[in-house]
Amino acid sequence: MTNPANRLEIAAIWAENDNVMSSATAIAAASARLRPAFVLLLALLGSNAAIPSAALAQSSSLFSATPSVGTASPGSAMRGGVFSPGGSVPAPLQSPQMLPNAPVPAAVPMPMVPAGQVALALSARFGKDAPVIGGGLTWRVYAAKAEPGGRFKLIKEDKSPAPTLVLPAGAYIVHVGFGLATAVKPVTLHGPTVREEFDLPAGGLRMEGRVGDVRVPAGQISFDVYKGSQFETGDRRSIAERVMTGDVVVVPEGTYYIVSNYGDANSVVRSDIHVQAGRLTDVTVNHRAAAITLKLVAEKGGEAIANTAWSVLTPGGDVIKESIGAFPRVILAEGEYRAIARNEGNVFEREFKVVAGVDGDVEVSAR
Repeated sequence: MTNPANRLEIAAIWAENDNVMSSATAIAAASARLRPAFVLLLALLGSNAAIPSAALAQSSSLFSATPSVGTASPGSAMRGGVFSPGGSVPAPLQSPQMLPNAPVPAAVPMPMVPAGQVALALSARFGKDAPVIGGGLTWRVYAAKAEPGGRFKLIKEDKSPAPTLVLPAGAYIVHVGFGLATAVKPVTLHGPTVREEFDLPAGGLRMEGRVGDVRVPAGQISFDVYKGSQFETGDRRSIAERVMTGDVVVVPEGTYYIVSNYGDANSVVRSDIHVQAGRLTDVTVNHRAAAITLKLVAEKGGEAIANTAWSVLTPGGDVIKESIGAFPRVILAEGEYRAIARNEGNVFEREFKVVAGVDGDVEVSAR
């Protein structure tokens, strides 16, 4: 696992329909005059989230080099500093502010402000009295009044950690996104300079899979992240899908659950994770599974017969995986199975057992 002190990959996900509704009450109360426009903006924005199951989690402060370690078994809730993300994962974003002892962004000189304009100085922190976020932010300023079609006009966009934007005096709505964590404020500009600081209590989650002591190759495992506990009822849509090994998902502070998919058959592990603001959590998901290669052979140790259709079933007859080919490879959870091979109108089968961590071939005799 890459130490948080080293280069950190952030899966920064912007979704204009995510994680804004949670702050609606506080924001609407901030300005009664802008409330109708703000409520309409919230209707245009929305939210998403997902998590995999963890057998071991290393939770480290983003601002100290000493990690703390916790454990959790599949289905259990994990405590401690954890970061949970959401949304689909695009290209990773280098995020200096997520590194230990991240430097505070250098002060930017105030620009010249023409008459009738106002300088809006923006910044964000991981929370009240928490460190400044030094990168990975997306700022958007919208008009406070909706256009005839009901949409709000985007006035300015900036990806600086602490931008100073020069705008005409008046009312606006400011939105900031950091991964899947977002915040919105109505802002009225008057006077030479207005300063607004946003709280973004967000954390990061980085995942990998293992079978015993062996790390699962990155391309063979993926993770989905969901908001809330796996034991809760309600919306079960994922906020982050097919997150790959080493990606960091940035999400608002809170509880999430992770679904780890090793292969595309039945090796699936789940567990709850609690994410704390300003912390990165490394999660290792432990799968009890093995990679099995199926072969239809005329004799033991013989050449595999091509154009064979395969079905892998449980002892109860449930179909786990179907494929066609001479050497199909399937990743199966530990347990007992039955392989059925169909070739040129003939059907052959064999029962076999999968032991965690023991990869191998299963030969079915064509006799």
